[in-house]
Amino acid sequence: MTATDRSTELITVAAQAAADKLAHDIIAYDVSDVLSITDAFLLASAPNDRQVKSIVDEIEERLNKQLGAKPVRREGDRDARWILLDYVDIVVHVQHSEERVFYALERLWKDCPEIELPEDAKATRGKGDAHAQQQADEAGEAM
Repeated sequence: MTATDRSTELITVAAQAAADKLAHDIIAYDVSDVLSITDAFLLASAPNDRQVKSIVDEIEERLNKQLGAKPVRREGDRDARWILLDYVDIVVHVQHSEERVFYALERLWKDCPEIELPEDAKATRGKGDAHAQQQADEAGEAM
């Protein structure tokens, strides 16, 4: 079984919205063969809580405007360290960069096929590592 056309459409719009809000390391997995509750996961991250919330808000707004989709559940708003949007067909995870490294969801789903994403979303790969290195370099210079 593979992700439905509707799921792929939702993932594509959500990934573009995340990229437009400067999310890092956007990736999507077709989990339809291993999970019965959803077809796909979209993962994205950001270096601070405010940006996590901004990315989630943009994804939610675009999916509603462009595809008429509203999440059935939104979790994690209070701390904005890891916000989950459940659209039934897809689940979107936007994590603070530190949570992304700690929980390493990619490890869990690495055997699932990746879903093709827009070029802007693909271009975000490695940006989390680059940002972390820049922060480390700046911290070293300050000392």
